[in-house]
Amino acid sequence: MMPAAMAGRHRSQFYDPDIFAILPMGFCYLGTGKSGDLPPWTECAPAWRIPMLQALPDIKLTLVLGRFALDWHLEERKSRTLTDTERRWDIFWPDHLPLPHPSPRNIGWFKTNPWFETDVVPVLQERFGALA
Repeated sequence: MMPAAMAGRHRSQFYDPDIFAILPMGFCYLGTGKSGDLPPWTECAPAWRIPMLQALPDIKLTLVLGRFALDWHLEERKSRTLTDTERRWDIFWPDHLPLPHPSPRNIGWFKTNPWFETDVVPVLQERFGALA
């Protein structure tokens, strides 16, 4: 299923590697722990993520999904909680946009933070429409 934020883009564009790239924080899945996925190994991102991002010099927007990506991309600029980071989304804009992970575990977060869908998603949809 294509994310609602992709409105205005054809499915073929979303899956076109010349337009979009989806990069995980690690190229392995280590399983789940008590409160979600286990973290990627600390040596993974430095070993492959930096060279991969350097190979993509024309990145116009990075959607930052999940705690491990927030830690990597936003470092000390992120807030203590996901909600506080999301409320400050515009300080990372227009190069980065922190997003809650679209996991069933976060349905409660989306329900208690309806401002995200009304304030952030339309801005993201507009930006997607403008990116060529």
